[in-house]
Amino acid sequence: MTDDAPPPPRAAERVLRALADAVGESRPRVAGDLADPDIPVAATVILARDAAEGLEVLLIERPDRGSFAGAWVFPGGKLDPADAGADPTPSEEADARRAAVRETLEETGLVVDPGDLVPLSCWDPPPGLPLRIRTWFFAVRAPGGELRLEPREAVTARWMRPADALRGHARGELTLYPPTWVTLTGLTEAVDVEGLLGATRVAGVRIFETQVRRGAEGPVFFWREDEEYDREGGPSASGARHRLEVGALPWIYTRDF
Repeated sequence: MTDDAPPPPRAAERVLRALADAVGESRPRVAGDLADPDIPVAATVILARDAAEGLEVLLIERPDRGSFAGAWVFPGGKLDPADAGADPTPSEEADARRAAVRETLEETGLVVDPGDLVPLSCWDPPPGLPLRIRTWFFAVRAPGGELRLEPREAVTARWMRPADALRGHARGELTLYPPTWVTLTGLTEAVDVEGLLGATRVAGVRIFETQVRRGAEGPVFFWREDEEYDREGGPSASGARHRLEVGALPWIYTRDF
């Protein structure tokens, strides 16, 4: 790089650019988007532990290249053919569970029991994007053992309280993508691991069928509970809001249903 060449964009700037690009590339959702078999599927794992100051989760920092370059994420990755089970009735969730176990081992060296994974959510990105990956999120109590990071997948790792990670993002110190940010926001309500897993089992899997549009300050992500989710359908009688505004820091999340 020459002396007068502009510096490469920071990870946070790349994220904002990618989110802004999503506005122009996305299209309205249609029936079948959520179950589109041509979309790659991924799994990610929230490894949680009890600490002196409250619940902590493991976040890893991706290398400054490839998918989610420079971002902090939960361990995880796309399904491999080997993750497909021999069940008589194929299940995407079951395949994602196997991928979650494998990816956790590969990226952190930690071994989790597939039966202990509690499904938390399934995120379907805005339709129309060149690269869409449907991702299953699982929560589990972190097992014992020493972290052994795969350097091609993780630069470093930190056990963090969800609220601290969100504050770091608001100050521009941590780079997060919307699914991680929203998940961390929900985790701030958990007092300990047992409470987190119990509440997750009761609530069941939450489906995030994402729409994105341009707002006054930048991209706004909408989910089905929001009255403006389906623009053509007009506002709903409930007047509910479920959206994330990402045009500037700190991001603004509204969920009032």
